[in-house]
Parts: sequence; C-alpha cells; structure tokens
Amino acid sequence: MTYRVAMDIGGTFTDVVCYDERTGAVVASKAPSTPGDLAEGVFAALGSVVADLTEISFFVHGTTQGLNALLERKGAKVLLLAGQGAGHAYHIARGNRTRMFDLRYRKPVPLVPREHIVEVGGRLDWRGGELTALDEQAVRGAARRALAEGFDAVAVCLLFSYANPEHEVRAAEILREELGERVLVVLSHEAAREWREYERTSSAVLEAYTGPAVRRYLAGIERRFAERGLGVPVHVMQSSGGLVNASHAMRRPLQTLLSGPVGGTMGGVALARLLGGRRNAICVDMGGTSFDVSLVMDGRPDITSEASIEGFPVLMPLVNLHTIGAGGGSLAYAEAGALRVGPQSAGAVPGPACYGRGGTQPTVTDANVVLGRVDPEWFAGGLMSLDVEAAHRAVAALAGQLGMEPVRLAEGICQVANAKMAQAIRTITVDHGIEPREFALLAFGGAGAMHAVFIARELGIGEVVVPRFPGAFSAWGMLEADVRRDLTEPHFRGQESLDGPAMATALAALEASALAELAAQGVPTARRRVEHAVDMRYEGQDYTLTIPLEGADESAAPDFLPRVAARFAQAHTARYGHATPEAPVEVVMLRSTGLGTFPRLAAASPEVEERAAVTRQVVFDGVTHGTPVVRRSALAGELAGPAIVVEETATTVIPPGCVASVDEFGFLIIKVAP
Repeated sequence: MTYRVAMDIGGTFTDVVCYDERTGAVVASKAPSTPGDLAEGVFAALGSVVADLTEISFFVHGTTQGLNALLERKGAKVLLLAGQGAGHAYHIARGNRTRMFDLRYRKPVPLVPREHIVEVGGRLDWRGGELTALDEQAVRGAARRALAEGFDAVAVCLLFSYANPEHEVRAAEILREELGERVLVVLSHEAAREWREYERTSSAVLEAYTGPAVRRYLAGIERRFAERGLGVPVHVMQSSGGLVNASHAMRRPLQTLLSGPVGGTMGGVALARLLGGRRNAICVDMGGTSFDVSLVMDGRPDITSEASIEGFPVLMPLVNLHTIGAGGGSLAYAEAGALRVGPQSAGAVPGPACYGRGGTQPTVTDANVVLGRVDPEWFAGGLMSLDVEAAHRAVAALAGQLGMEPVRLAEGICQVANAKMAQAIRTITVDHGIEPREFALLAFGGAGAMHAVFIARELGIGEVVVPRFPGAFSAWGMLEADVRRDLTEPHFRGQESLDGPAMATALAALEASALAELAAQGVPTARRRVEHAVDMRYEGQDYTLTIPLEGADESAAPDFLPRVAARFAQAHTARYGHATPEAPVEVVMLRSTGLGTFPRLAAASPEVEERAAVTRQVVFDGVTHGTPVVRRSALAGELAGPAIVVEETATTVIPPGCVASVDEFGFLIIKVAP
C-alpha cells in the first residue's frame, strides 16, 4: 500500500489528491459532484488517480453532509429532554440582537419546536451535587414517545451536567434500553462539556439534528469502500482542522460540521511552514458555490472554541471560518434595476450556461468566459470543453434587461462578486482589528486564483500565493493535517482560590485521556503529543480568552499565576486593544488537545515542460489585450501580466502590471500592482 489519498466533496466538483509514498509524486484530479448519490462522484474522481483501492495506505475526506442538512433544513426530527422548569431555555435563547440596525431582524427558528421538548425531573447544583434524583420514569416515557412518533434523534441537556454528567449518563442508558440503535442519542456533556446552558443545549441539538445524515453517509461510504477493496480506515476532517476515523465521527458527528472547508486552512498552515517568512496568510477558497475565508496567523490556524452557524451557537473547537454564497456558479440577475450576484448558485446541475447542461442564467464563470479569461478547450485540465456561445447568450440576455453592453456587464458581474468577497475578508480581519495588508492572500479552489489579484487590489494586499493544484488544495491540506482530539473540563477558580498543583493534576488526567484516544485512533506512540490551555477572564467579565500553557505541570510552578496573567494581558490587548494588569483574573476552563502527526508530504519542485504559449484576446478594465495563455507546467522564471495560467484544477488570471514567479516548491507568487 503506497498511496495516500485525500478527497474534498464540493457542491460542484469532487477534488482528489494522491501522494505516492514511493516516488513523492503528487497527482490531483476532479470529477463533477453527483448530488443524487455523492459516492458516484467520489469513485469517479478516485478512479482517475488510483486504479486499485487495495494500494491505498491512508484515506481522508471532507464531508458537507451535516452542514447541508442544516442549511437546507433537512435534518432529523429531534426530541429534546430538558431539566424540570428549564424546557423554555432553548427557545428563549439570548436577548442580544446580532444585527442592531436591521428592522426586520428575527431570531433563527429553533430546530426543535416547543412541543418536541420534554421536561424531566431531577436536579444538580452548580457544583454537580445532586439535589433531586433523576425521574427515570419520565425518561422512559419520553423514549416511548420517541418511538411512537417517529423521532430520529433524542438530545439530552440537563442543568449543570458539565459539572457532573451522572444524570445524563443514566438517561442515556434508559433511552438506549428502550430505543436500541434505531434512534441517535446525544448527551450535551459529550457534545460540549462547557458552561452556558443555552449554548450547550444548542450544540447538543445541532448534533442530534445533523447526526443521522452524517452517520448514514459515513456508514455507506465505509461499506462501499470496503466492497471495493479499501483495507484502511476512512478518516474524516473535523471542523477543528484535525482528523478522526469514520467510526469516531459517527459517534461525534457535530465535529464534522465544517469538515470540507477547513482542509484549505490546514494547507495554509503547511504552506506557511514551507514558505518560511510568510507566517500570516488569508486563505480564500472560491469554489463553484461558496467563498470561504480563514486565517493562518504566525503559522497556526485561527481556531475558536465557539461560533455561530446559521444563527445557532455551537461550543467546540473549530477553524474560524467565514462563508458567503459567492462562487463560479453564482447566478447574476437583475433586481430593482440593479445587478446582483449570488448567493443563489447554478450548482453542479445544470451548472453555468457554458457547461452546456441546460443552464440559461449567467454566472460568474460565464462572465469570465465572455471576458476571455478561461481557456474553453482545456477547462479543468481538459475535463470539460465549454460552450462559449451559450455563455455569450446568457450574459447578453441579462445585459439587455439592464441596458448594458454584454462585455461591460461581464466585467460588472466579476466586480460585484469581487467586492462581496473582499467584504467577506474584511469581516474576518478588519472587523476584529486585523490589518489584511500584513498578510499574503493564499488563493485556491477552482475559481479562487481567477479572482485573487482583483480581491487583493481592493484590500491593498501586495502578494498573492497560488499553490500547486489550487482547485484541489483543500484535499491536499487534509493530507497535511494531524489526528486531533479535544478534551475540556470546567475549572472555575478565582485568583485567590487558584490551586496550581490541583490544576496540574486535572490537566495530567486530561492528557492521559487524550493520549488514550490517540492510541485508539491508531497513532503510534512516538507521534503523539498533547497541548494544554486555559480559558481565562478578568473577574466580573462574561467571555473568556484561551491562553496556551507550556505543559500540564506548568501550573504547579510557584510563579505560575503572574506568568499566565501576563500572557492573558497580552492576549487581551491584542483582542480588545487594552488590558488591566492589576485586575484579578480567574480560570474558567481547562483544555487539552491531543495531536497525532503523520509524515509530511515532500514538496519537491515539479519538472518544467517545454510547451509554447498561445495568445487569446482578454478584457481588462474595458480594454482588450493580446494575452498569453500558459500551462502551469511550462512556467519558469517570471511572467509579466497580462497572462492566463491554466492547469488541471484551476485558472490563474494575472492582470496587467502584475508579475508572477515560480518558487522552489512550485508555488506561484504574484506581486500585485496597486
């Protein structure tokens, strides 16, 4: 078994990367996604790079099954078990208004209606001590209702179960006695063992709502791969940027919610390691349907411990990712006499008009075809030949509605899309006090390199990096990721009551658990390590910052408190612009992250082919330029714009005034002219 394979299943294409451990060769390919049965697209893409599945030594893929179920509101029918008197907590949610000046703002409709919430007796105090025993008959009654009314999942969220999970554990035993394996049972302390009642409930509900779809998909993929001879476990990318095997992902499906998009972020981490001085990168992944933005800062992924997805809070480590509906397949249309682009997408079927599958509405890809920025005879490495006339007809029809010249409208479509994507980058940078001009723009996805320079210009970014195989870069990033397991334990201690040795003992226990879980994932002893951190805040604050520790026993040192308080002050200044070093601090949560590393891929420079460029007429800023179209495999030295670079998985557009060069690893570095 000599091939390491990664796959990213997108809304339009399924991308695959194969690394040959014998030769170091890396091959990328893609196939159209098959929404009716995603496995068909998976095997079509896989068959283009590996003939015999028995030769695969490692396989990982990203899945959007859970996220799609949430976005389309096609998730499971969920019964929620709440503590007596706390049944309304999920619907009350929080009182904060996330869009202050939106007069039509409404809270997201809860995934569980009020009539599907059952209150059960039993109560713990805030320390986890039992005040009232669990009402086991009420739990059995809820289980029988779940069977009678056809519920797909039961979420259990009882008060203070993060401090003591005994009531939830007993409730799960009863539910499984009554329901067997027919109904998914989710416990809030397993989904998110953290304080904040509503957020923990929301996390458990999200896992219950999306879990059955994820479990069905992963079970089916494992079965079909086994039938075709795959002899190694199927690994899945987690939202945190780490890997787990499919059996664990089926037990904790919430952790795969952002499985697909984060592969590119981990590729950005690998790129930062390879490119040395470029430690900060804005990762932009533009596919056919969406545009995803994430950050690599000081060579590490920007990971948060909580987020909001579709308006629902979730407590788990996940890459801080911002997504908008802007991709090559985004539809352009007229609304109130103005041009709009996205978020609606032509998807894989029928796709853009130029795909020749029946699409008639213009898309961003059609606009690029009209402008000459795509090689229609060698699109996606010759996988498809584009229908140029269909693209012109679609753009011309919309131009007629708006009273514009078709070519001018085509540039307008691209400019509107670029402005939306630039604003998405500002949301994750400028809005958080981060200056995008201090970052390189790492562009990937099937359409990312086509628009990257224009986005960089709008943000004042001076350098764009286009990796090898940009259309399959998220899949490549998955091969660079570690196996990851995140464990937490509540630890509420004020500055006066902080017991360093006791904290060290608790962290050591978490470390032992993390190492055991890595062993269960098949990670060899020499490749396991554990990182620790604490969530801290000033006394009286509500929200926390996560502060890394130097080891499980650091807290036992006599000078631990001033050291960690100084780190907290630095982090507070970086995040909020100020700190109060003299104010007392408190610890809220202990975090331990187990990491299992794999050998890193070789990054040898590809061989340069002898291939002559062809010249096409391409429009930039309303002016038509004779522009060379160059195969990426033929690039060496510098290439001055205007130029179009084509390869198997993407097209890179280099406007006039910009200069591109190929570095020793085969990355395309574009210096952006103002």
